[in-house]
Amino acid sequence: MQTIFVIEQLLNGMGYGFMLFLLAAGLTLVFGIMDTMNLAHGSLFMVGGYMAATVHTRSDSFAAAVLGGVAATVLVALVLEALLMRRLYGRDHLAQVLATFGVILILDDAVKALWGPAPIMAPPPAALGEPVTLLPGLPYPSYRLLILAAGLVIAAGLYLLVNRTRIGMLVRAGASNRGMAELMGVRVDRVFTLVFLLGAALAAVAGALMGPISAVQIGMGESILIPALVVIVIGGIGSVRGVFVASMLVGVVDTAGRAFLPPALRAVLPPAVAADLGPALTSIAVYALMVAVLAFKPAGLFPARA
Repeated sequence: MQTIFVIEQLLNGMGYGFMLFLLAAGLTLVFGIMDTMNLAHGSLFMVGGYMAATVHTRSDSFAAAVLGGVAATVLVALVLEALLMRRLYGRDHLAQVLATFGVILILDDAVKALWGPAPIMAPPPAALGEPVTLLPGLPYPSYRLLILAAGLVIAAGLYLLVNRTRIGMLVRAGASNRGMAELMGVRVDRVFTLVFLLGAALAAVAGALMGPISAVQIGMGESILIPALVVIVIGGIGSVRGVFVASMLVGVVDTAGRAFLPPALRAVLPPAVAADLGPALTSIAVYALMVAVLAFKPAGLFPARA
C-alpha cells in the first residue's frame, strides 16, 4: 500500500508540475526573450480558468471550454499588449512591475464584478469520470492522466516551436539583437506580440485544466505566480527545457512534502501542530531547492543561450 501511495503522489506531483510548466513557460518567454516582467501573467491564468468554467457549465463541452477560455484570454492579452505592454518594452523592470501590478488589481475587480466574489467549481468532463487502473490497487483519475498527456504534448510542441522552426528563429533573433534583426527585415514588434499572445494562451490552458481540480477563484493567479517565478529561476530564465525540468522538480517536492511530512511529524508532534508545520516546511523546501540550485548554477539548470 505504501508503494502505491508513493506512485500516486509522484503522479500528482507531475500533474502539478505540468500546470506550473504551462504557466511558467509563457512567463519565461515574455521575460527571458522580451526582457519584460509581466506580473499580470497570473491574472491571465485566472481569466482562462473563469472563462473555461463558464463555457463548460453552459455548453457541457470540455473541449469548447478549453477553446473558449484560450480565445477569451488571448483577446484580453491582445488588448493588454496593445494598450500597455508595447509602452513598457524597453522600460526598466520597476516600471513594468508597477504597471502590471496595477493590471492585477484591475482584473481582480473586473472578475469580481462579472462572476461575484464566491469561487466556482468547474465540473470534470463526463467522459473522464471513471478512474483508470494503472497497477493492481492503483486506480488513478482519468482527468489527471489527461493533464499529464496534455502537458507532455504541449511541452514537446513548445520546444520544437522555439528551437526548430522559423518562428522560433525570428524570436531568438529579436531577443538577441533587436536592431540587427530589424535591419534584416524582421518585424520584431509583431514577433514580440506573437510571443506575448502565446504566453497568454499557455496560461489560459493551465487555468482551464486546473478548474476541475481546484476551485476557480479571485486571486488564484497571484497564488501560483510565486511558484512559477521560482520555477523560472531554477530552470534558467528564457529556457523552455529548464522550465520543464524545474517544474517537475518543484511539483514533486511540493506534492511529496504535503503528502508525507504531516504523517511523519504526527509521530513526534501533536496532530494540530503537525498539520500546520507540514505545509510550512514544504514551502521552505521549495525555496531551499532554489537556493541549492543557484549555489551551484547561478544562471539556473539550463540557462538560455543567445
